[in-house]
Amino acid sequence: MSHLPGPPEDESILLARAQSLAGLTLKALAIKAGLPLPANLKRDKGWVGTLLERHLGASAGSKAEQDFAHLGIELKTIPVDASGKPLETTFVCVAPLTGNSGVTWQTSHVRHKLARVLWIPVEGEREIPLGERRVGAPLLWSPDPEEDNMLRQDWEELMDMIVLGQVERITARHGAWLQIRPKAANNKALTEGIGEQGQPILTLPRGFYLKKSFTGPLLARHFLL
Repeated sequence: MSHLPGPPEDESILLARAQSLAGLTLKALAIKAGLPLPANLKRDKGWVGTLLERHLGASAGSKAEQDFAHLGIELKTIPVDASGKPLETTFVCVAPLTGNSGVTWQTSHVRHKLARVLWIPVEGEREIPLGERRVGAPLLWSPDPEEDNMLRQDWEELMDMIVLGQVERITARHGAWLQIRPKAANNKALTEGIGEQGQPILTLPRGFYLKKSFTGPLLARHFLL
């Protein structure tokens, strides 16, 4: 295993490292990182992210903080098709189902995670064998006031439903850009929530996800697709 970099000292170093990965295959990067290449991503959903974290010097792992906490930057890999359009929604963070009194958009985990994001598109079409998929050019992004406002509106609508005991009524259609949906390996992994009468209930864990209606135009604007 060849030497992989430590945490980047600043944003420009991180971006330069990400740019140096553009055009390389996942197989080449896996060999360099000493990571075995899985047969597919069905059981290894986070594998591509882990691989790129190693090459970029990320420290957070699966901790709640940002991937590059010392820089305040979150890494998001995004599988795209041949025309650069996202193939799936993007996980942001776990949605808190209890203890939400006093939480505002300004102090929310979602806003913290999306304050500064290093987006790295990766070829994601199933016809391309995993090892042959190439990494795309990176984009370092922060929400502009309009994006922040739209995300805030979605977050407030969804959090109101959770607080009012309507978590079971939330569908993937709620929210223009941000959605909440179950995030669990199976339907036995239950967590505590609040029911319609304010009573404690057991429900599936939920996660916040960015819809393709948000990430698609974002990539298109910046990469002039």
